[in-house]
Amino acid sequence: MFKLVAVAGPLRGEEFLLSNEEENIIGRDEDVTISIPLPGVSAKQFSIVVSGDTAYLKDLGSSNGTLVNGNLVRSATIKDRDKIILPDCILQVVYLKENIILVQKKLDDEEEDAFDKAPPMPSALPQKVLHLFRYKFMSFINGMNEEYEWRVMVAIFLAIFVVATISLTIFPVLKDSKKILLIESAKRGVHFAQEIGRMNARALEQKNIDQVDTAFLDSEEGVASYELFDMEGRIVRPIGKLNSYISDPFSIKTRDWAKSSKSGKNEYVQVLGEGEIGVGSRINAYNAKLGAFEPVGIIAIRFTPRTLAMEATKNSRAYLEALTTSALVAILFYGIIYFLTLKPLDELRYLIDQGMKGKIRTIEGKYLMVELSKLKNSINNLLQKNRELSSDTDDFGGGMEEMEDDGPYVAQLQEFLKGSGESAMILDSEKNLKYINEKGEELVGIRENISQGENLLDCAPEKGLAATIIELCDNSGGNNMVSQDAEYELGGVPSTIYVTGLIGKDNYPKAFFVTFIPIN
Repeated sequence: MFKLVAVAGPLRGEEFLLSNEEENIIGRDEDVTISIPLPGVSAKQFSIVVSGDTAYLKDLGSSNGTLVNGNLVRSATIKDRDKIILPDCILQVVYLKENIILVQKKLDDEEEDAFDKAPPMPSALPQKVLHLFRYKFMSFINGMNEEYEWRVMVAIFLAIFVVATISLTIFPVLKDSKKILLIESAKRGVHFAQEIGRMNARALEQKNIDQVDTAFLDSEEGVASYELFDMEGRIVRPIGKLNSYISDPFSIKTRDWAKSSKSGKNEYVQVLGEGEIGVGSRINAYNAKLGAFEPVGIIAIRFTPRTLAMEATKNSRAYLEALTTSALVAILFYGIIYFLTLKPLDELRYLIDQGMKGKIRTIEGKYLMVELSKLKNSINNLLQKNRELSSDTDDFGGGMEEMEDDGPYVAQLQEFLKGSGESAMILDSEKNLKYINEKGEELVGIRENISQGENLLDCAPEKGLAATIIELCDNSGGNNMVSQDAEYELGGVPSTIYVTGLIGKDNYPKAFFVTFIPIN
């Protein structure tokens, strides 16, 4: 059984299992057996037929061709560890036995279960709450982290925190302020209703409609409308509605309240909407025959004081101002949290790199983050095992601790670059661009002043070219820096790429010299 593993490019780390029963077609098209959605890859790039322990590759007329181990081929037999070079991607052929796959899958499942399995629930209440939060609630958040980047989730939860905090702190204050204003406005409306009752009680008792006086309400600020009517609902004032029956919902509610209420209160107040208050009152007059006061009419006023509208506007402005200010502060704190977390991780990456080169023995770090202590211990153990293996297999005595720096070797090749009449570049041991002459800049589209120190895969405009050069560097470094070459079309001109370099005293490749020679 064979599979293809992406070892370079955007798909690095992805695996594609090859079928033993049918022809495997690889290309950019979604309908092929294995889809590789990368620019430069043809819709149907090549096919692979697996027959037992052997695999046969055939190019399907692709525009850029298919390279196997740096050589352009139309058809070839491929084997374990062969590399298939495509634009912006390198695929390595891996041969597997069926039983190995099953055992590996079982081990992976067991490791994944052990990683996700929660420890036993503690008995103490504080630890129990922390356990539930970490392994129950946070499992849902961790699931979201599988779909969204960590920095995006931090921004989302920080935004939710800001909105929730402002809403929970500002809204109660604004609500209390509005409530106080409503009470004060309602008292003013009640005063109007009481004044109407005082002025017109006798006229309503005698049914002398001409003497009913509500003129001051017509000019009073904040009174949207009013209706003065008898107990049967027949309107007395305003004059425009005289002798008609009430139809306004609030007036009907006020009449029902006046007839049924036994609370002893003479006023009825209701908030009708945003900035509008309804105030109703019974108008009582003394009945000499009964020797008691009895209701003779009802006044219903729709009251819209300007202060309520102003208060609503002020409340909205205050909330938006608080939200905007908090958002600006949240952006600052997001930057602090993000880069404060990122710095120890960057330092850890740098220390690992230094440890792999043998420049330091253990990873400590100056930034305090106790959460990384277990990870640092694991890395230190790996570095220690690596040093022990190096001391057993290497003959140069110092192991990792005496690995040489690339600098002197890169400097030597720089002198050759000055006298080179062809397009050329220099890479260090990590395939990072160190120098490139003007002809090389024009040919491959890389500028030295912008891309110096960057990995070739990151700075090269044409990823297929970068993958080819890296493949040649690996082949040269694995063969004691014997010159390697491959043909490649650069800017429409067929050219040959030559790669050689220098090996250090520690027997590791230190620098690579890459030249581009046009084919005449």
